[in-house]
Amino acid sequence: MDINERKLEILTAAGALLSERGIGGLTTKNLAMKVGFAESALYRHYSSKEEIIAALLQYLHGVISERLAAVNASQSEQAGERLRLLFKSQLEFLCDNPHFLTAVFSEGMLAYSPSVNAGILQLISLMRDTIGGIVADGQRDGAFTDDVPAAELTHILLGSFRLLMLRWHISGLSFDVKAEGQKHIGYLISLISKK
Repeated sequence: MDINERKLEILTAAGALLSERGIGGLTTKNLAMKVGFAESALYRHYSSKEEIIAALLQYLHGVISERLAAVNASQSEQAGERLRLLFKSQLEFLCDNPHFLTAVFSEGMLAYSPSVNAGILQLISLMRDTIGGIVADGQRDGAFTDDVPAAELTHILLGSFRLLMLRWHISGLSFDVKAEGQKHIGYLISLISKK
């Protein structure tokens, strides 16, 4: 996604404020203080708080889409290894950018506005479609169980990952989520694999 440095600075600060103070703490006044310029200067880049949140979600969609496409392009890898690489990539991104956790996983964002809801749905669809495609590949190849539809296995994988990230966020990022996440994903892949 093509975005200038100033806008990225604003979006990063917005993500940090969401993590620190929640949706109510993301005000143009707080955001201007966080990035260190006048509140009126924000309006040269974004017209409202809603537009900032929608742009943040669009930015995340672009970044996540690029990483998932790179992992998914390794079609030579078996489905289980592609899932492992995909979740590893997500864990690394969120560890490097924990300020985006709230934007991706907060229930408080869901009822904010139709454009924010649309952005969240785009992120969910991106993950669901990518993981669902890998799971379906694994079922076709005989690596994953076909006793449960691919859509349901995808739902289980995503829900479990979301719970892990929520626990990490609520704990104040107090545990090694990369190590725990890789172990967790390994167990999940083992559960859906054919014995």
